[in-house]
Amino acid sequence: MGKVTGFLEFERKDERYVAPEERLKNYKEFTVPLEEVDLKKQGGRCMDCGIPFCHSGCPLGNLIPDFNDAVYKGRWKEAAGILHATNNFPEFTGRLCPAPCEEACVLGINADPVSIENIEKNIVERAFEEGWITAQPPVKRTGKSIAVIGSGPSGLAAAQQLNRAGHAVTVFERDAKVGGLLRYGIPDFKMEKQVIDRRLEVLEVEGITFKTNANVGQNISVEALQDEYDAIVLCGGATVRRSIPIKGAHLKGVYQAMDFLKQNNERQDGLNNWEEEIVATDKKVIVIGGGDTGSDCIGTSNRQGAISVTNFEILNKPTVERPAEQPWPYYPMRLRTSSSHKEGVDRVFSISTKEFVGDAAGNLTGLITAEVEWITHESGRRELKEVPNSEKEWECDMAFLALGFTGPEKTLIDQLHLDTDLRGNIKATDYSTNVSGVFAAGDMRRGQSLIVWAISEGRQAAHHVDKFLMGSSELPLKDEESDLPRR
Repeated sequence: MGKVTGFLEFERKDERYVAPEERLKNYKEFTVPLEEVDLKKQGGRCMDCGIPFCHSGCPLGNLIPDFNDAVYKGRWKEAAGILHATNNFPEFTGRLCPAPCEEACVLGINADPVSIENIEKNIVERAFEEGWITAQPPVKRTGKSIAVIGSGPSGLAAAQQLNRAGHAVTVFERDAKVGGLLRYGIPDFKMEKQVIDRRLEVLEVEGITFKTNANVGQNISVEALQDEYDAIVLCGGATVRRSIPIKGAHLKGVYQAMDFLKQNNERQDGLNNWEEEIVATDKKVIVIGGGDTGSDCIGTSNRQGAISVTNFEILNKPTVERPAEQPWPYYPMRLRTSSSHKEGVDRVFSISTKEFVGDAAGNLTGLITAEVEWITHESGRRELKEVPNSEKEWECDMAFLALGFTGPEKTLIDQLHLDTDLRGNIKATDYSTNVSGVFAAGDMRRGQSLIVWAISEGRQAAHHVDKFLMGSSELPLKDEESDLPRR
């Protein structure tokens, strides 16, 4: 390592944020980058730990100690090469990943872990600034053609890998622009959309074809794709949203979080073609669901000028420290306070929504909740119990359901006659479905998950598709037993 004692000499230092009162005025990213001297020190905190558990903590198997060492020594171009060897899009993960690698960092056992995610983002931003990221089209083409359905992180990763193998790749996206939830689910203040567009320019020059407003199974038949392409890769995500089957869920003012977030992203992109505008301005907002999507609704509501924002979470309030039953290096369920939380929200834990209340015109006016407690039985099974006499009515004229997703949509599954598992995800051993030539990756295969898992799935699927078409593949394949990358 470049600085063997760096973890003893340097403290963790993170990017600063623009003050809430300033950043709430717009939808721009608001982090203030560290100076290069500080970034080098952060790279120097990486320990010569013998077994880098960060590798297994990262679903991509990123070579984290290697690029940390290169950053400490000021070899930024080398660091960019190391990073891109396992991650097609570090500019996405460097902004959006919850950093399971940091939770697995050996230094994190008794100190602040290495700031891996921030180092990753700065490496790729430096690479774009210096012009090191350029199109790398394949030297020769194989004559094979592949349709990738879905342009989220798994679809883009699969497409780039397969294009590198020399196949002709076409990506089908049903929305007006490429990016999937990266474009229409992630608020601009977390990732401005030019970050996607600059990468798409590279992919297009490399030879990948993108077709938008192409809803396979609706305005494009699956039979036509099967006839035209040698393989199909399904990367459409887990987009069926979870709802609450309670009284009043139909009221005007109760919305799915993704409808709200997508509409706001489209609005920032200059679009306004909706049947109903969903805006939190001058509203008393309650966000139901305590995950990242709920946090995004909080940040967006505050930027739109909500009167108040309250966040409900049915689970108990987690501890700030790692829970005893989730020891290192596992990813712990601890209390996480996002930048959006810090912009203004009342967080309420151990609460369940029982009923939405409306007026005679069908407008939401409030909701009724009850406190809940979780009972753990000797078998380990957890049971939710309502606390007696704990009902409460809340004033509210806009509620967002940020409750996650139950699985992929069934249109393509039914039309292709694909097998599914008990959760409704596509069964795909080695990413291959029960239909020859049809593969699945990302959330369609594993269920709702992280962006870093989506990229990993796309890369893995590409190897198996290439092997199916050519008999063997030189595309990198992660060792699925050890979670370390191999050739």
